[in-house]
Amino acid sequence: MATKTVPTISGGSLGLTRYLQEIRKFPMLEPAEEFMLAKRWQEHADQQAAEKLITSHLRLVARIAMGYRGYGLPIGEVISEGNVGLMQAVKKFEPDKGFRLATYAMWWIRASIQEYILRSWSLVKMGTTAAQKKLFFNLRRTKAQMQALEEGDLTPEHVKAIATKLGVTEAEVVSMNRRLGGDSSLNAPLRTDADGGGEWQDWLADDSPGQEDLLVESEERAQRKSFLAGALGVLNERERRIFEARRLQDEPATLEDLSVEFNVSRERVRQIEVRAFEKVQQAVQQAALAASKPGGPKALPAR
Repeated sequence: MATKTVPTISGGSLGLTRYLQEIRKFPMLEPAEEFMLAKRWQEHADQQAAEKLITSHLRLVARIAMGYRGYGLPIGEVISEGNVGLMQAVKKFEPDKGFRLATYAMWWIRASIQEYILRSWSLVKMGTTAAQKKLFFNLRRTKAQMQALEEGDLTPEHVKAIATKLGVTEAEVVSMNRRLGGDSSLNAPLRTDADGGGEWQDWLADDSPGQEDLLVESEERAQRKSFLAGALGVLNERERRIFEARRLQDEPATLEDLSVEFNVSRERVRQIEVRAFEKVQQAVQQAALAASKPGGPKALPAR
């Protein structure tokens, strides 16, 4: 997929600033226009349509990429890798499924960035276990949630809390925190001239949900409800009643109450609940797999 109109990032903070200013010029797409362009690319391999889809989402890539600062890698390269993920998303996007491109592309962008980070950090530096990788990508966010953003070593209380939350040892938390240290100030200017290039925090993804995050959350919630509603259809009447009473109510029914209702033992109610849960879980997984075809990347945990 050629991308003649996609801006490139030159070296240094000035080059990055110019890039961020340039991508602001590309307009966001209305749903109908996005659908039309996606169909033109899908059915006719219209290069101009693909480029318009890409350029209209470059700000999304930059915003996501800024959430992966702090790994000692040039942010321009992180953005470039995210743009590669965006191009892959556009290439595989299926507009007839009803989702916006931003929803679909976010996972490709994050996966591309995370794969780049993992390639750039040796396993000796970051560890090899799934828990250590989770720590690598989640330490900074967890510190922010605990308001533990001061420079230097963490307090023993913070170390213990983070280790417990992320399922790693306290020594691993201390070591990873030191490796990821040295972040530049979020208020550091992107450029030093008087043209007003803005600060890092203008592009940093904060903890409050953005437009794309809210859209993803809403569509994921709707999709989960749809999967669950369909999965309940695999249960017989008794299994469904017990599953809903035990798993879906704000105040779950007790085994005793249900044993009286169905005139069986509490242990039998528990067995039916477990079996129903396994059936629903399998049905949901099958529905999710079917919905994901022709398939997307398996992204690593978000930062």
